[in-house]
Amino acid sequence: MLHLQKIAQRETPRRLSQSALRISQSRTRRGFATASEPYEVIVIGGGPGGYVAAIKAAQLGLKTACIEKRGALGGTCLNVGCIPSKAMLNNSHMYHQAQHDMQRRGIDVSGVSLNLSTMLKAKDDAVTGLTKGVEFLFKQNKVDYIKGSASFVSPTTISVALNDGGETQVETKNVIIATGSEVAPFPGGGIVIDEEQIVSSTGALSLQKVPEKMVVIGGGVIGLELGSVWSRLGADVTVVEFLGGIGGAGIDEEVAKQFQRNLTKQGLKFKLNTKVLSAEKENGKVVLKTEAAKGGKEETLDADVVLVSVGRRPYVTGLNIEAVGLEMDNKGRIVIDDQFNTSVKNVKCIGDVTFGPMLAHKAEEEGIAAVEYIKSGHGHVNYHAIPAVVYTHPEVAWVGKNEQELKAAGVQYSIGKFNFTANSRAKTNLDTDGFVKIITEKETDRIIGVHIMGPNAGEMISEGVLAMEYGASAEDVARTCHAHPTLSEAFKEAAMAAYSKAIHQ
Repeated sequence: MLHLQKIAQRETPRRLSQSALRISQSRTRRGFATASEPYEVIVIGGGPGGYVAAIKAAQLGLKTACIEKRGALGGTCLNVGCIPSKAMLNNSHMYHQAQHDMQRRGIDVSGVSLNLSTMLKAKDDAVTGLTKGVEFLFKQNKVDYIKGSASFVSPTTISVALNDGGETQVETKNVIIATGSEVAPFPGGGIVIDEEQIVSSTGALSLQKVPEKMVVIGGGVIGLELGSVWSRLGADVTVVEFLGGIGGAGIDEEVAKQFQRNLTKQGLKFKLNTKVLSAEKENGKVVLKTEAAKGGKEETLDADVVLVSVGRRPYVTGLNIEAVGLEMDNKGRIVIDDQFNTSVKNVKCIGDVTFGPMLAHKAEEEGIAAVEYIKSGHGHVNYHAIPAVVYTHPEVAWVGKNEQELKAAGVQYSIGKFNFTANSRAKTNLDTDGFVKIITEKETDRIIGVHIMGPNAGEMISEGVLAMEYGASAEDVARTCHAHPTLSEAFKEAAMAAYSKAIHQ
């Protein structure tokens, strides 16, 4: 039995004038239910959690609609987040390789140049293709897609200001709120984002030229990924972070230190334990004032572009939640219980707008589970096995507990570690930075944490997630045959090291 009672797992939720066009509740309109024929589920929000919930509900035979005001499905993730950033990360990495890495591989390349407008178009094409793909899935699964802004009239009546003009009301038996999150403003309001020189992650994905100097405020996942993109494309990038390490919540401290060393070798600069006081535009530049996080001498930095990446916050604007009395906590999150129920009967909530890590795949799992609760009364999400990935190069990925958390909780554990320098596939790929680190409960050998920095870490972490989902021990994984030569052999060897000894190290 896993003795982890002392460790705080998932933060436990508390239980608990208009156009003349107005469509009457008693009148049938294509795509909308009527008062006599209410929807069984209405999902508010078409991001990863919302659209997955809507599709699953329809697949389970529930009459379903999804209300989304953006005009394109996929939410922040597909439109201005995960997907466009990965397009830029992949293509900027290829450009960087052509400039700095091809020659040692026996590939002589000359005259390599950046066509930023084409790179941005490739990003936009990827986004358009995927968002249209989700819309096709709605049609295929018979989900009604209502383009507009939703607002509660009552727990079972939703008013929608339609994007093409006018307003309608739709009736439903159940609501799932999946409105996601938005960029958090700079604390204290000392910095104003204009999406030109002082940008959020959205603006950083659409810069029309490579800045000579860029300052990234925040050394979390988003800041590091977008800082890496523009550094590879030629910008001089400095990351300013209030805390003493990079990577954000959940990253293992050993991994974070090695990660920072690798990014420094690539040209990124770091100012840790540093507080940004202000950022103001002067003579075509942005001038930042900083000081030590614990107070001290002020320092001035200048940049052509500043990326403000200090986190995200739940998005509930326009929902009129006051009308139905939804309970919120002091961080602006909608309060739910362990079955995603809000304080209002038949209204559930999932994803970034409520508790837990703001991750697209977490929201998807919750979307499916919430619908299953509506349909059958049973659903499940294992919050101990939600992976996180930083898509820099090398990639960083983790799942479960890190060392500092286990030490703080007094849990006895073992570690198995294997470096990619000893992995044959990494050697032949000339891509050996990083390692696999597996943490097990000492008494049982059960895997309770996996931390990877290295090539394809974001893919490899799924093996760790699967192992933890099924309660595997390190020996279970070590005795599982892995193909040779593959990067995943490093995972097997780390598992061997956790309970006995690795063979190749």
